[in-house]
Amino acid sequence: MTSCIYGAIIALLCIFCYYNTLYCGFVFDDISAIKDNRDLRQHTPFKNIFMNDFWGTPMYKEQSHKSYRPLCVLTFRWNYAVHGLDPVGYHLVNVAMHILVSIMYFCMCTTIVPDLVAFIAALFFAVHPIHTEAVTGVVGRAEVMCSIFFLAAFISYTKASLSRKSTGWRYLFLSVVAVTAAMLCKEQGITICGICAIYEIFVVQKVHMNDLKHMLQNVTCGKAPSLTNNWWPNEATRRLVVLCLSTVGLLFARLHIMGSQLPVFTRFDNPSSVSPTPSRQLTYNYLVSVNLRLLLFPNDLCCDWTMGTIELIKSFNDVRNVMTILTYTIYGWMIWLAISCENRRKANALLMSLAFMILPFLPASNLFFPVGFVVAERVLYMPSMGFCLMVAYGFHLILERCFSKKLIWFCMAAFLMSHAIKTWNRNWDWESEYSIFMSGLRVNKKNAKLFNNVGHALESDGKFLEALKYFQSAVKVQKDDIGGWINVGRTYNHLKEYKEAENAYLIAKSLLPKAKPGESYQTRIAPNHLNVFLNLANLISKNITRLEEADSLYRQAISMRSDYTQAYINRGDILIKLNRTKEAQEVYERALLYDSTNPDIYYNLGVVFLELNKPTQALAYLDKALEYDPDHEQALLNSAILLQELNKPELREISKERLLKLLQKDELNERVYFNLGMLAMDDRNIEEAEQFFRRAIHIKQDFRSALFNLALLLADDHRPLEAAPFLNQLVKYHPDHVKGFILLGDIYINNLKDIDAAENCYKQILQLDPVNIQGLHNLCVVYVERGLLSKAYACLHEAHKLAPGEDYIMKHLQIIDTRMARLKALNTKSREKELAFAEYDPREFGGLVVKDSDKMKLKISQLPKPKTKDDTKTLRTSDEPIFIEPSQQSENHQKSESLKRIQNNFVTDLDDPSSGMS
Repeated sequence: MTSCIYGAIIALLCIFCYYNTLYCGFVFDDISAIKDNRDLRQHTPFKNIFMNDFWGTPMYKEQSHKSYRPLCVLTFRWNYAVHGLDPVGYHLVNVAMHILVSIMYFCMCTTIVPDLVAFIAALFFAVHPIHTEAVTGVVGRAEVMCSIFFLAAFISYTKASLSRKSTGWRYLFLSVVAVTAAMLCKEQGITICGICAIYEIFVVQKVHMNDLKHMLQNVTCGKAPSLTNNWWPNEATRRLVVLCLSTVGLLFARLHIMGSQLPVFTRFDNPSSVSPTPSRQLTYNYLVSVNLRLLLFPNDLCCDWTMGTIELIKSFNDVRNVMTILTYTIYGWMIWLAISCENRRKANALLMSLAFMILPFLPASNLFFPVGFVVAERVLYMPSMGFCLMVAYGFHLILERCFSKKLIWFCMAAFLMSHAIKTWNRNWDWESEYSIFMSGLRVNKKNAKLFNNVGHALESDGKFLEALKYFQSAVKVQKDDIGGWINVGRTYNHLKEYKEAENAYLIAKSLLPKAKPGESYQTRIAPNHLNVFLNLANLISKNITRLEEADSLYRQAISMRSDYTQAYINRGDILIKLNRTKEAQEVYERALLYDSTNPDIYYNLGVVFLELNKPTQALAYLDKALEYDPDHEQALLNSAILLQELNKPELREISKERLLKLLQKDELNERVYFNLGMLAMDDRNIEEAEQFFRRAIHIKQDFRSALFNLALLLADDHRPLEAAPFLNQLVKYHPDHVKGFILLGDIYINNLKDIDAAENCYKQILQLDPVNIQGLHNLCVVYVERGLLSKAYACLHEAHKLAPGEDYIMKHLQIIDTRMARLKALNTKSREKELAFAEYDPREFGGLVVKDSDKMKLKISQLPKPKTKDDTKTLRTSDEPIFIEPSQQSENHQKSESLKRIQNNFVTDLDDPSSGMS
């Protein structure tokens, strides 16, 4: 009953400390592990979780961090299935897991120390501020989840060792399963085997210092090692053998999964790893004291300790070496005390505290192999178990000897409360990208990565000037920071200061490691640093005369890393602009050799086949892109357009489904509404089409195609007065829209009877296009309406010269000729006759004065309405590209032009904002 009360108090304290994490978003590594990780998406094959690393990169790839944690990724995938990208659900699971770990930790401690001591240790563990990164940061779930199986393995092993007469195979098997699960959550899980071995030897079998001396003497004398009483149970041997075999087997399996390769990290991730001897060893050992200080005094917490956060120790004269010696002295003294102490309870508590504190820390210590960080607070989650147990037992010893127990309890309560408040306040730092990185800068101003990431946070909010200041601070702090210079260049690019942007990119490019004979280049450079080639090429390609130079940069990047798929993707776009379509196809197909599941490559191949006028093959590739990423927005939109163009009723339904899916992702996408309107027109659903067009215009007032098509729809639906305002809005934003002026002039002359306005429309057309037959003809009709027959005749004569094959012009000439002949036959003067033969300036319509002898003698019975649209006109028109700047296209050739639009929409990753982050 007491244990249940203790457990409830621990859970409540965890909730108090961490409930505010539910208000935090995705920050820092959460972006890569959650938002950008395709393995979380339901459409991704389930097996990928067990083939890729924690970040979704295949384990066999050189750029993989080799962090194999499939069980943790599996929980992220379940989270995504339930919550999508709502961070609340992810944080809720993390808090629940921390509560479970804290209660399990209490149960574990009861196997070593009295219940009250275990309770104090669990309270301390529940509130320790060092845990905020592991609990509040979503990616910290790897530590928390690993701890669940870590503790389960130990608790199972203690149950297996309870009986001296049996091996406890059942619980031993459960322990091995739990160890395996812990290792599949995070690599540190394997260390529980060592802790169980220490528990077996020193706690269960009660091996003492004298026993160790006796064994050492036997070994030195050539005798078999044995204990002083020559008694060692076979059951213990079996358990230890199982532990050893499990450890070796799991390690070999882990090496096999890694491909027998260690991950490659750069000096920016871990400067110590590339430092010469003795600087590397001195710095690594000093980091042990830094981690101990964080456990003792968790005040100056920082989300990132890479780059220049901790200066390298370059010589033995560095005063910080004293801290290293002091730390190892303390650890050595405590280990000696633990194995030599006669008080078994005290020895067991101290020894197990040290085991839980030291062994889980070793894989992240850099002492045996380099890791991708200098210090990481989240990796102290498991080592803090030993630290909290040691503090709680120390409190217990002081309490036994102190005369004032109330004072000690008051101090412990104040200590726990201060840590709880510190944890609660620290959680708010993880609320957003900006808040977490600014909190880091308040602690450490020597880390260029923190300046870069604050800049990224500001950049994502469109605050480019403020972002630039932080990026510039980053390169001041670390002048050789390649990512920082890339960020400076990209921000200048956003600010349209292209010369400064190019200079910054060139500096970044100059800082790339130089090739060395006999040394693999790709193992010495971070893949994200190669983004400098992409960003520089993107900047250069804005000048059409420098496309070849941009192509050269992509080829240079590919030569440095043959598997750099993004360079292939972007190079293909440049080749299309250079009209080297077949070569672009070859580049994309080569990229598939390195990344056969990349939807962007399939999408761009689809665009290439559109360029080659092969819509069927194009659609197959677009569908393949959607197979790997059903939410690929460009593939959804452009495949929907292509399905529309195939003009088959059954395909139009699929097209509509894809467009509606896009609306679920973005309700303010005007292009989707426009294409839904086009589909409705295909189905002759005028009302629905009108609603979609109006919605598109509401979102984007200057939407060229939507404005024209809605006006055309209304005009053909005998609602010209409703169409006029949209046409006026169209020509206001797009004064070069010839067909808009034609339709607007038609409405003015036929419906509003505003001849002056109509004439202005047609004259505007001729200013834009002096040989536009429709505009010229309709201007001639305006002259007829005004009664200026001679001027109208000359105007039509000019139109006939431009389009001699148009019968209607010849017919209209005959009508005017007849009317002019009739008026000439009248002997009396009249206002009508005066207007008909009034003088005119032929330059108004780009023609010359036509003599009577040149007039054509043709018979026509009537003058039709002004012609506003070609005979081949269609409502399905679009003169605006989907993703590029609007271009002048003919609505009357809409089907071929809409396919052409897709061909301009390659997926690229130019000016990648993450290029300065690792």
